[in-house]
Amino acid sequence: MTKIEHIVFDIGKVLIHYDPQIPYSRLIPDADERKWFFENVCTHDWNLEQDRGRRWEDAEALLVEKFPDREEHIRAFRKYWHEMVSHSYDESVAVMLGLIDQGRDVTMLTNFASDTFREAQKMFPFLTKTRGVTVSGDVGLIKPDVAIYELHAKNFNLDPAASLFIDDTAINVDGAKEAGWQAVRFTDAATLKKDLAHYGVTL
Repeated sequence: MTKIEHIVFDIGKVLIHYDPQIPYSRLIPDADERKWFFENVCTHDWNLEQDRGRRWEDAEALLVEKFPDREEHIRAFRKYWHEMVSHSYDESVAVMLGLIDQGRDVTMLTNFASDTFREAQKMFPFLTKTRGVTVSGDVGLIKPDVAIYELHAKNFNLDPAASLFIDDTAINVDGAKEAGWQAVRFTDAATLKKDLAHYGVTL
């Protein structure tokens, strides 16, 4: 096993919570209606295009044209986005900061819209503590595309084989492995510590 020289963190559901249901439980109280809304209007795939770099104005206009009676709820997605990132995962944040304190090379690679990421950095200052970050919305690429891992490695001068990627989503972990990285799926901080130790990284 190649010695780990670089540790790369995903952000959403690894360092900070993300759940669109939080504001929409208030905005659309009926659970069945809310389920329909997320499956047909503000879908995961629609939101992912903002992570790829599409402007919110364009994203909203696309849906308002298709669902004019849902305009208020469509625009609420961006308006109340800050409620969706309700808290940090303090134990995994402590792991990341502990690695930085040890002098280890830590960066972040995230699927995130450009503007909301800058908001998140203000809300959660620890998102400014790593050596740097690749934000999908800034570069027009998204995980699990191999190209975004390759770009991150190039920009931060990482040896893929000596890089350990941490992400909560299986396909993103697989994308990192396809790019030649080591990778683990995040479930909780305690498991993360064990995974790090397995790769020779102890806190």
